Amino acid sequence: MSKTLVITGGAGFIGSNFVYYILKKYPDYCVVCVDALTYAGNLSTLKEALKNPNFRFEKLNICDYAGVKNLFEEIKPDIVINFAAESHVDRSITTPGIFVDTNIKGTQNLMDICRELEIPRFHQVSTDEVYGDLPLDRPDLFFTENTPIHASSPYSASKAGADLLVLAYCRTFNFPATISRCSNNYGPFHFPEKLIPLMITHALADEPLPVYGDGKNVRDWLYVEDHCKAIDLIIHDDRLGEVYNVGGHNEMSNLDIVKLILQKLNKPESLITFVEDRKGHDRRYAIDPTKIHDTLGWSPETKFKDGIETTIDWYLSHEDWWREILSGNYQNYYEKMYGGKI
Repeated sequence: MSKTLVITGGAGFIGSNFVYYILKKYPDYCVVCVDALTYAGNLSTLKEALKNPNFRFEKLNICDYAGVKNLFEEIKPDIVINFAAESHVDRSITTPGIFVDTNIKGTQNLMDICRELEIPRFHQVSTDEVYGDLPLDRPDLFFTENTPIHASSPYSASKAGADLLVLAYCRTFNFPATISRCSNNYGPFHFPEKLIPLMITHALADEPLPVYGDGKNVRDWLYVEDHCKAIDLIIHDDRLGEVYNVGGHNEMSNLDIVKLILQKLNKPESLITFVEDRKGHDRRYAIDPTKIHDTLGWSPETKFKDGIETTIDWYLSHEDWWREILSGNYQNYYEKMYGGKI
């Protein structure tokens, strides 16, 4: 049965991968991407999707209540999946207000519009960072859905605020929503300011690879396509008001990730440069995905050694994509595509 999906933030990393995943798996679905094309939104990422007659792009900020409502009234979506977010921790330390506006107020806008128009389903894509961090010397500890919220940065606090708002709407208004909290994603179309693509692009240019602090901070890495499969299961399930942790069962320190990338690219470890640590830098993230496995049958399928090789190969074969971003030219893509047509 055909459905109309709105994917907000669909020109970003995880959102764009989800766009391609849905278009491939559900060829009869109509997919509408809403993205404000801020610095991390890249319309050129969606150039293949734009060739699909079932795909539509709308340059729109989720904080624009009237604009979003007009669109939703026109297309009558069956499901809204909210990927739209300011997500870079360093930027949240510099400009926290932008994160509050997009991540909390934008989410509220979407939910209020969905309530008003009686849209059947809403899904909030969140992060394991809302739980704070875990000690490095307790590998037996993991985040579960019952772990208390304990955000460390303005970014994670804004995502936690949005999550709590979604759950409050579920309880107060019987709002038909779910939440997923994922571990660190990696894969194609990852914006070059993030750890893995940053290290790949710097290594290829024989530039210093900046590593925060001692590099021992541990993250649980999840291949982005596995994350897409998890969200697909969640939004097509009837259970509402649920929170699901989505983790990769793959913990690695930042330093080990960097060394692995250098090894794969045959570059020397002398390129590693330790820099002053990030303020409030969380030490360890680790997710227990038992609930989504037991409830929906999801488990991560991609082993890290395979996923990282695929990711590095992707960056090697898509040099034009990331070089356009590093040069800033990617921000002209919207004008080239739509200039004078809207």
